[in-house]
Amino acid sequence: MGKLSTHVLDTANGRPAAGVSIALYRCEGEGRHSLGRYVTNADGRCDAPLLEGAALQAGSYELDFAIGDYFAAAGVAQPEPAFLGVVTVRIGIADPGASHHVPLLVSPYGYSTYRGS
Repeated sequence: MGKLSTHVLDTANGRPAAGVSIALYRCEGEGRHSLGRYVTNADGRCDAPLLEGAALQAGSYELDFAIGDYFAAAGVAQPEPAFLGVVTVRIGIADPGASHHVPLLVSPYGYSTYRGS
């Protein structure tokens, strides 16, 4: 059974990023449709997959990570507006029967992502 999951790591402080708000969208044509909102736990993960089983379909998805809010809540001094407010990661799901994990490594001024396992 396929699933979509994520994990956020705060590379500036060397710890999981707890309390990051995430919005998930399915992209269709020029628009996108909201599929849910999530918050990372103490381990920087969501408590359950974002999508799994029949809910995960082939297509394009976007995850919006509220990184500016996370660093502001952590007391990290940032300019106004923050350099990274929302980090949007667009992914394509070709095989909905497979597991798709999207780690996000963040600092106040940069991020990286990859397809994890």
